[in-house]
Amino acid sequence: MSKPTVRVLALLELLQSHGQLSGSELARRLEVDGRTLRRYIVALEELGIPISAERGRHGGYRLVAGFKLPPLMFSAEETLAVSLGLLAVRSLGLGESELALESAQAKLSRVMPDALRRRLVALRETASLDLARARAGTSVAALATLAEAAQVRARVEFRYRDPQGAETLRQLDPYGLVYRNGCWYVSGFCHLRQALRSFRLDRLDAPRMLAERFERPADFDTLRHLRESFARMPRAYPVEILMRAAREQVVAVLGEPLGLLAEVDGGTLLRASTDDLDWFARRLCGLPFDFEVRQPLELREPLRRQAERVLRNLGQEEASDHR
Repeated sequence: MSKPTVRVLALLELLQSHGQLSGSELARRLEVDGRTLRRYIVALEELGIPISAERGRHGGYRLVAGFKLPPLMFSAEETLAVSLGLLAVRSLGLGESELALESAQAKLSRVMPDALRRRLVALRETASLDLARARAGTSVAALATLAEAAQVRARVEFRYRDPQGAETLRQLDPYGLVYRNGCWYVSGFCHLRQALRSFRLDRLDAPRMLAERFERPADFDTLRHLRESFARMPRAYPVEILMRAAREQVVAVLGEPLGLLAEVDGGTLLRASTDDLDWFARRLCGLPFDFEVRQPLELREPLRRQAERVLRNLGQEEASDHR
């Protein structure tokens, strides 16, 4: 699609979105001069889209009142972006949305040119997204209710089942939502526990908005809170590891940290906890920098076993080289 055509469609989108805009504002947003803008206006009128122009200080361009536009018009780039989004949504565990995804993709396919349709079919059949697959189904209605409540700062009420199946009635001031490791979570202030809490959406039933409103802490970061909550969860073994590297290096290697990281003299201190020392030892053995185990002392034995296994495998390779 040529750039003038893309800009004509962008002009239509601006008029749809903003009602009325001055000629200078439209020209600025489209990055064209006034003469080119008037050509774009004429192009829309030739397509049967009536545009009203008002002169004066408060004048501008607007679509004629009552004119009905087609529901959507996408450029090739926008269509590709929407299709990629639909591909990603399939990984998010929104079970009842599967039919909606198929319907949306079918509608896009019906109105796009053959060449673009072939490109999108090729993309769907060959592209893979490295996203964590959903471990549990999530209600689209519940997700939408909680998102709206978080946006308008409305308290919600729902029944929640813990991992053992026990149910409690909760009232929550929802601060935000996170998709992490295959599950959706909502975090906020729980009035039952009088503290910040995070809840898995697949374990809560029928959330509803209440009349009460709340103020969200200005510096609250939902994703950071959830990560720190997981790191602080009580497990069998509290862990402290001094990493002989800067914090930025540790984050770059670990991706999502194993726990809480703090810069200290001599490197970066990792505070975490684990129920599986062997698993933790395997993660540590893959680090490209030195480290010191401060606690627990029990972690040293699985680390020793990992080191012996590597040396044993190396010895077998050297022996085979001399045969």
